[in-house]
Amino acid sequence: MFANIPTVLTPLRARLLLVLAVLLAVLAPTAPGAVAAGKPETGTARPGAEVVAVTRVADRQVDLSVRSTALGGRTVDVRLLTPDGWDPNDRRHRQHWPTLWLLHGCCGDYTSWTSMTDVAETDSLRDVLVVMPEAGWNGWYSDWWNHGQGGDPAWETFHTKELRHLLERDWGAGSNRVVAGLSMGGQGALLYAARHPGMFKATAAFSGSAHPLLNEESIDRIMGFFAGQDNDPLRVWGDPVAQRRIWQAHDPFHLAKRLRSIPVYLSCGDGATGPLDPPGATSALEADFNRQNHALAAELERVGARHVTTNFYGPGTHGWAYWERELHASLPMLLGALGVGD
Repeated sequence: MFANIPTVLTPLRARLLLVLAVLLAVLAPTAPGAVAAGKPETGTARPGAEVVAVTRVADRQVDLSVRSTALGGRTVDVRLLTPDGWDPNDRRHRQHWPTLWLLHGCCGDYTSWTSMTDVAETDSLRDVLVVMPEAGWNGWYSDWWNHGQGGDPAWETFHTKELRHLLERDWGAGSNRVVAGLSMGGQGALLYAARHPGMFKATAAFSGSAHPLLNEESIDRIMGFFAGQDNDPLRVWGDPVAQRRIWQAHDPFHLAKRLRSIPVYLSCGDGATGPLDPPGATSALEADFNRQNHALAAELERVGARHVTTNFYGPGTHGWAYWERELHASLPMLLGALGVGD
């Protein structure tokens, strides 16, 4: 087909052919990179987050080591509790599973739920992908203000954008999601559901920090957490007066209208010695969070939320025995929102 092209090209014709060659090179489809047999692609550099190591830690439990741009290029771990039949290597027939995000509390990490509860033995979760991400010792599920500079750590961006896209692209997570958490993670579960409308179909908070702006005691307490590990507490949300809008944007009470359309589960003890506590145990933290949760429940009622379940069970401290029980109590609501077990 090139028989009619002259053997000697004019300068204009040469330039035209050069432009054509460049356009063909740019527009031509690129062959996908080869994927190593037996595991999802992990070595390709991508913006955002990438998996740099995979560790099987127990039956149905896989840890992903994820390098994150939102976290300044640091690598953190994410634990997956995988459903029966989960196989991310089968790219031809890969199933995308309904997903429960399960968030840890302050001073814990991505292993907390599997090490402290029976979540891995819970039969009703065998048809669900459970995502348990690292969120920092006191990350507070937030993109830190950092005195107006932003940047590392940006936990909210890591979880709701980077990690979500990575899991849905390569690891079998579906777009059908719910979220639950305890304490700091309870606040995170409420925040993520409110701040990202449509991302989660239901949310549950166990002993969560549900209204940190409730009063001076609540503010002082959370500022104490922010100061943990010798951190400057103003890095997280700034000053509660000068940066009031940032605080309100991370206070579930002030986001109640955004939770009106989805099922919400709130539970908390009152800090007194409860049936699952050692004799004489009390918790001022739980008592504070109890007041915060009551305030949020009232605000949800005021703004017209129709799918709120509360279990303010009275005596009980800030402890795992209660959070394990409350996870089980909330699972019918959470799984129902996912359409699992219908």
